[in-house]
Amino acid sequence: MRVMVIVKATKNSESGMMPSEQLLTEMGKYNEALVKVGVMLAGEGLHPSSKGKRVNFAPGRRTVIDGPFAETKELIAGFWLWQVKSMEDAVAWVNRCPDPMPGEEATIEIRHLFEADDFGKELTRELREQEVRLRDAVSKSGA
Repeated sequence: MRVMVIVKATKNSESGMMPSEQLLTEMGKYNEALVKVGVMLAGEGLHPSSKGKRVNFAPGRRTVIDGPFAETKELIAGFWLWQVKSMEDAVAWVNRCPDPMPGEEATIEIRHLFEADDFGKELTRELREQEVRLRDAVSKSGA
């Protein structure tokens, strides 16, 4: 199963505080372990929301909103995409993670990604084939 592991933002990450060399070293070792066993598919940190945009969709219109955004606890500071055997396996890996926000309370959320079979008959054979083509194109582009 694939999961997205979401590192929630904190006051420090939203202020633009960069991680220490020690944390970068610890996270590097952790990421190497994830890659070595084939768990990590992708992972990145995100700039603070002050550098971001939101696009709100309403019937007949779209509105662009500049960051920063309120409610730090609802924001994301970084993420991983993992391939794991189960949700319990993902939790076990998160429990091995270095503290992502030293000196602050931190939260990591784990969410199961939808797979093709989750969509049932609405995902027709043609749509499934399109999904395979798109995934292949993305993997070949290195994105």
